[in-house]
Amino acid sequence: METIDKAADLANEAYDKIASTTHQAVETLGEKGEQLINAEQHLMKNCLGYVRDNPITSVLITAAVSFVLGRLSSRC
Repeated sequence: METIDKAADLANEAYDKIASTTHQAVETLGEKGEQLINAEQHLMKNCLGYVRDNPITSVLITAAVSFVLGRLSSRC
């Protein structure tokens, strides 16, 4: 019986370590996800501000990028 108790104790310790590590990973991923969402919102706000402040330049950049993408896609 002593061997079974030791094995059960080791299994419980392993389970506790795995549960703790999993919990930490979930917390870290949650924090990183929030940081990514905040970064995306900040970038979109900056982008919209740039477009609002520089409409002609924004249209020219959009046209140039569209032209390049069109040329690249027509080669395939």
